[in-house]
Amino acid sequence: MTDRPDPDFARQVWLRIETVHAVTYFDPAPVEAGRALGSAGFWQTYFGMRAAPLGSVGPTMVDASFANFAPSFVRRWVPGAWVVAEPPAWVAARSASAVEALTRIDDADVRRATSVNELLEAVSSAADPCGRVLFAANQDLELPDEPVARLWQVCTNLREHRGDGHVAAYVAEGLCGLDAHVLLAASGAGTTAVDLQRGARGWTVDDWERASSALSERGLLETRPAGEILTEAGRSVRDRIELATDRAASAPWAAVPARAGQRVLAELTPLAAAIAGSGVIRFPNPISLPPLAPT
Repeated sequence: MTDRPDPDFARQVWLRIETVHAVTYFDPAPVEAGRALGSAGFWQTYFGMRAAPLGSVGPTMVDASFANFAPSFVRRWVPGAWVVAEPPAWVAARSASAVEALTRIDDADVRRATSVNELLEAVSSAADPCGRVLFAANQDLELPDEPVARLWQVCTNLREHRGDGHVAAYVAEGLCGLDAHVLLAASGAGTTAVDLQRGARGWTVDDWERASSALSERGLLETRPAGEILTEAGRSVRDRIELATDRAASAPWAAVPARAGQRVLAELTPLAAAIAGSGVIRFPNPISLPPLAPT
């Protein structure tokens, strides 16, 4: 787009790409596809589908790359997911179920959105995989011929690129995934309640309290009668993390002209708004994704 990254654009495009990607977490189609493979339910399907591009890896690798689940929770589902089905079968199932979900939600807008597939592919191809494990694993997958499947996959590539950069940003601040969740909940960002954040990632109350105590000792949290809030230092840490995430995510967009980036926003907006308004994704949600207002 320009020689200098545009963090604001990166956040705008993330909201749309994340919404398209997230149908595989919230729509019933992926769960049904997982059951057809023999999955025990939602979480085995989630880990099987999202980790499949990495290959038949163990729980430590999944824990490290996803970077926000309790290790004991990951071990409940990995490597058991690879007993249910080999990674290529999970990849195929998630692709087919994403197409089913997206075309059912808004066939017209998702078909129109495929017009920006080549632009998204150019950006994804330009992205630096260094240190970005989930992005690199997805980027290595062969893109499907089917246009909607292709759109979902390239959105997923860029979504994981941003996610990998986000993990790098909070690790650089001396934080782990649990710490990041505690700070997010204390900030009120995404209107995500503590129990939703904690429960969806498998952390116990004791885990959360230990992390909160350690962050308070660092001067990042302050306990009030109504709950924990960020201190000024805590807000600064979160601001730095978000800015670093946006800057890193914006870098690949230098591969296309600014007008092309605006075209991507324009084409993805109706689809993302339709998904947000369909009821498939609940708000608030564990991934702190806000709804995109209808256009």
